[in-house]
Amino acid sequence: MRSPSPRKLRHGRSLAPEHHSGSAQCGRERGPLGLEAQSDMQAGAEGGFFLRRRSRSADTVRLRKRKSALYSAAPGVGGERGPELFGENIYLVLFTITLRVLNCFLVQTSFVPDEYWQSLEVAHHMVFNYGYLTWEWAEGLRGYSYPLLFATIYRVLQLLAKDDVQLLIWIPRLVQAVLSALADVKLYSLVRHLDNAETAKWVYLCQLCSWFTWYCCTRTLTNTMETVLTIFALFYYPMEGSKTRSSCKYLTLVALAFIIRPTAVIPWIPLVLRHFWQEQKKVDLVLYSYIPVGLVTLGISLIIDRVFFGEWILVQLKFLKFNVLQNLGTFYGSHPWHWYLTQGLPVILGTHLPFFIHGCIQAPKRYRILLVVVVWTVLVYSTLSHKEFRFIYPVLPFCMVFCGYSLKQLKTWKKSAITFLLLSNLLPALYMGLIHQRGSLDVMIHMQQLCNNSSNQSWASVFVMMPCHSTPFYSHVHCPLPMRFLRCPPDLTEKESYLDEADIFYSNPLKWLNEEFCNGTLPTHLVFFSVLEQEISSFLVLNGYERTTTVFHTHMPQGRIGSHIYVYTRRVK
Repeated sequence: MRSPSPRKLRHGRSLAPEHHSGSAQCGRERGPLGLEAQSDMQAGAEGGFFLRRRSRSADTVRLRKRKSALYSAAPGVGGERGPELFGENIYLVLFTITLRVLNCFLVQTSFVPDEYWQSLEVAHHMVFNYGYLTWEWAEGLRGYSYPLLFATIYRVLQLLAKDDVQLLIWIPRLVQAVLSALADVKLYSLVRHLDNAETAKWVYLCQLCSWFTWYCCTRTLTNTMETVLTIFALFYYPMEGSKTRSSCKYLTLVALAFIIRPTAVIPWIPLVLRHFWQEQKKVDLVLYSYIPVGLVTLGISLIIDRVFFGEWILVQLKFLKFNVLQNLGTFYGSHPWHWYLTQGLPVILGTHLPFFIHGCIQAPKRYRILLVVVVWTVLVYSTLSHKEFRFIYPVLPFCMVFCGYSLKQLKTWKKSAITFLLLSNLLPALYMGLIHQRGSLDVMIHMQQLCNNSSNQSWASVFVMMPCHSTPFYSHVHCPLPMRFLRCPPDLTEKESYLDEADIFYSNPLKWLNEEFCNGTLPTHLVFFSVLEQEISSFLVLNGYERTTTVFHTHMPQGRIGSHIYVYTRRVK
């Protein structure tokens, strides 16, 4: 590794002034100049007999301090840090992992269909050769890179003959929980290196007690993995004062996030542009970092998708074209432009919001780029008609940095503020994780029971008459039980009067059922929300169905979603 020519100082010591921007070439990053080194250089440059004598005496003291540090344990801020794991105190890491594992088991509700249909269901199809692939996979809008992680887990369980349905459900979530825990630790490490352990402690607290992070961080969503990779990448990003900068590492992690979810590049646009603007060796940055990292990661993605699609396909381009350029995501709902500002961001921040605002005012200038990222991301997503809370989840850790800085700055009422944050986030975290929308998962337990007896599989069949993708599918049953649901692919032909199967069904459920099964074989089990029962009661009575199971779903029913889920079973004559 080439270094600049040293400046000679007294006593034969030399110091090499290092350059502060991130290195342009992978593996050649150097940290900022230490405070001791800077003071030595200043002392060596001063003139005068008495000033020189004082400089020598000070140098001697500093040399003794360095010598004692060599033989002591790794120092922390304010004392020794003890044994380390993953670059931090081992007890901090183990505590964080334990908390996120507990977090995983205390989230027993469904959030959005993608946490099953775009990850676990695909992985199940990859390994066990049955499962349902939604229209996105037929159109090549999704890549296999993220499901491959869970497919690997499934394959190992299959080889060990341990592919029990409960293991297939929980192990992927536990893996995601551990990855999120490590990301929490990296966020703490980042702030500790940028600022100090005191600030890092409060940021860490804000991150752990965030109700939305608790709700999302153990789910098998691409947004969750995007958030994890974003935190890891930020740890290596060459921010002002960073001691962990690495252009190669952070760009690789950003590229991986882009492969998993192409819109992950949105928060990184201002960060990458800032890095490029401040980099002195711009050509080297492009030739030795941007191009190699981009080609390698994109090449790996192309090969993975070639293996499973059976053809060469660039899913990231198709994804951006569909969701951004054509804006066809509006088929699944649209919101006003200000939704993220008035609802999205305030909801996911919750009671952290006043601390976030206070932190934005109080934080030093070096954190300003993080605020730019939050504002930029929210504004870009606001231009898209289809909006969801999870889309801006990756910028929530950025917000936690400002919340933590706010807590650090509080001189009075600090204990009251901490108590308020903990209690006000605990209640929604437990309610959303244990109660709200839990029926979608609980009803699958009853479907699993149909697979426990081999004789049931030969005659049983299930029809889920709910808004499409309301429940998981084969990944939560793990047997080739005949199952069907109401499909809802978007209109790719741009017909003005287009209606999907679910829309047609809900326009007149009784008529649809009578026409669909007039000459066909009736399913043995019907699954639907309670709001539908009265409307199709005549069909149920006429065909010998009776309610066998009632499952609670939510206290806040709306539209096609009822408070309970019913399972009706047809009597065998």
